Amino acid sequence: MSLSQFVSDQYTKLPIIPTPALCANKTFIVTGSNTGLGFEAAKHLVSFSPSRVILAVRTLKNGEAAKSKIEAETGKKGIAEVWQLDLSSYDSVKAFAKKVQGLDRLDAIIENASVALAVWEPAEGLETTLTVNVTSTFLLAAMVLPKLKDTARKTGEKTHLTVIGSGVAFMVPGRLEKVEGDILDSMGKKNNSVMPDRYQESKLLQLYAVRQLASLNPVSKTGVIINYINPGLCYSELTRNAPFILRTQINLMRLFFARSTEVGSRTLLAGAFAGEESHGKYSSECVVKE
Repeated sequence: MSLSQFVSDQYTKLPIIPTPALCANKTFIVTGSNTGLGFEAAKHLVSFSPSRVILAVRTLKNGEAAKSKIEAETGKKGIAEVWQLDLSSYDSVKAFAKKVQGLDRLDAIIENASVALAVWEPAEGLETTLTVNVTSTFLLAAMVLPKLKDTARKTGEKTHLTVIGSGVAFMVPGRLEKVEGDILDSMGKKNNSVMPDRYQESKLLQLYAVRQLASLNPVSKTGVIINYINPGLCYSELTRNAPFILRTQINLMRLFFARSTEVGSRTLLAGAFAGEESHGKYSSECVVKE
């Protein structure tokens, strides 16, 4: 992508797609929703008065603070709920997914939670970025798919599994093809981890995983739309633990080109209400780009 195209995209006016009518009686989950894009997306959803919006967060205290802020800013109480979800722990993911099975319905899950780390840290036998952004994200996806399918079958309406990725997925061309053997096992080892590139690699793996998951679950058979959303360059806390070079580059670009967190969150909502044309696809600026 050229710089001029990037700048043009960043200044594209983004719509707010949901309406109270579209959200009526529905249940939504937003992971990583105590701050940033996830918080703003959850706040938008609550403002449209659905049945419930589940804030899936690692720390319950932070989630409760986010819930209180959302209720104060929207004037809507009794909609937001806080559930614990630690994507660095498979047991936590499994416990969360088991709780999801007890819901009467699930209309959309926005898998927004991600990390960008500067230092190699292990989690579940892999480097933490891979565990949080890739393996746990898609373990959760696989485990909530039955509820999404069941809801689609019972309501006759399409449900959504939306993974929040990034355009940086295209900044590491050819890198994964050079990995020998099992890609996660190899990349998960400390001596094979190039941390300045790890976040970008994880986002590319997410895109590949979305495409594969979508191909295995056609909308015609499942009623579930699975898509990948690029929110663009936005103000958020994502890079607070990122490698210095990456953090510096992004912060400089934010000074000139970043979307507000609220505007960026509109892309998350667009994914959760997108049509079948988005299934297995990469979307940016609230439209399918491939």
